[in-house]
Amino acid sequence: MELGDKLEILADSAKYDVACTSSGVDRPGRHGQLGSCRLPGICHAFTADGRCVSLLKVLYSNVCVYDCSYCVNRRSNDRPRATFTPRELAELTIGFYRRNYIEGLFLSSAVVGSPDATMERMIETLRLLREEYRFNGYIHAKTIPGADPQLVERLGLLADRLSVNIELPSEASLTKLAPDKKRTAILRPMGQIAARSTQSKGEMVRYKKAQAFAPAGQSTQMIIGASPETDYHIMNLTEGLYKKYSLKRVFYSAYLPVVQDERLPALTQRPPLLREHRLYQADWLLRYYHFSAAELLSREEPNFDPYLDPKCNWAVRNPQFFPVEVNTAEEAALLRVPGIGPKSARRIVQARRMQKLGMAELKRIGVVLKRAQYFITCNGYAAARGTRQEIAGALLDPHAFGVGVQQLSLDDFVPQALPDAAPQVHQLAEQGVPVPEAARLVREEALTCLTRRM
Repeated sequence: MELGDKLEILADSAKYDVACTSSGVDRPGRHGQLGSCRLPGICHAFTADGRCVSLLKVLYSNVCVYDCSYCVNRRSNDRPRATFTPRELAELTIGFYRRNYIEGLFLSSAVVGSPDATMERMIETLRLLREEYRFNGYIHAKTIPGADPQLVERLGLLADRLSVNIELPSEASLTKLAPDKKRTAILRPMGQIAARSTQSKGEMVRYKKAQAFAPAGQSTQMIIGASPETDYHIMNLTEGLYKKYSLKRVFYSAYLPVVQDERLPALTQRPPLLREHRLYQADWLLRYYHFSAAELLSREEPNFDPYLDPKCNWAVRNPQFFPVEVNTAEEAALLRVPGIGPKSARRIVQARRMQKLGMAELKRIGVVLKRAQYFITCNGYAAARGTRQEIAGALLDPHAFGVGVQQLSLDDFVPQALPDAAPQVHQLAEQGVPVPEAARLVREEALTCLTRRM
């Protein structure tokens, strides 16, 4: 098989791996080596469904011994198969880099023969890049669950970031949909990477020539919508992963129906992109806003509101916390206000040392006053007053009612609901309701319900 044909097959097979992240490494170019690695990350491209992916993102092989029902590369699926050799993939990466197509490599693989055999081939590829071709750019490698710990160690010494996909949110779903995989085989390398990374950081401080182990840390990915777990379950799992394994990121991948299986959603079901968006917003609150999973959801309310972002939803459920006085409140309290982010909160704390802050100063600082004005006071005075309906209208997320335009021909444009619009908008549109009217009707209903809640 020609190398170009392999690349086409394996790049297409890798598109379901999510890697929209900064590299986390700042490594300048070195004399005698090829490439550098900057903190903002490697090159990215945007796919048709809005996902941000690295430009060279391939599988080593899509020939898999496992038969995971949700995976397009599963053993029983009839599709073109291909496998690189370590030399082919190394030369391809270097060739693309020299042409300025890429700045790094995202490498994953199906399980070829066994986890150990697959890891050995991936390690040989990275060894060629680092040692023979002197490649100094960013490399993100997926660890194969079940591989020998010594292979994980070798991979971590060659890659900048490692990741182990947790796949599904619960062990029961993993057993049902991926019977060849075990939760313990996934969590074991996570623990090894976390412990080894901590050890490496200490060695780097003490010894000048200590070798870095996965300096950009580790991440994981879970599929959303292929199994019945609630958002409450997913957020509790995410919080536990961050605390126990010191993950840099947890990625959520809305399940795209690509295979027919009675255990999975029907092929006609839309991927839950809005739900994926809400989980990313909540993940941000865990990492940067000091929220806990228990504050965002509960067993009584196990799923996020599709029409409100999680922070606004928390504010609606906790009116006793407001208003917050911007001139005296602690930074942690400011972060709870809709419309105030980490940067704005820090700027407020710094600016109020010099003067009392009012609405004009907050606007210059970057506070989103459309939302924040109803939850703050400035020098003891309410920043704004509004009816419940006005406040509810300011809090609703416009993305949930998004309408775009599809061009059918040179002069024929048709309104179309955006992929991450609320499911109700898509349902009305499929029933024949004009898309702008469907979005308006759903928004009015959401506004009425939220007004009643407040």
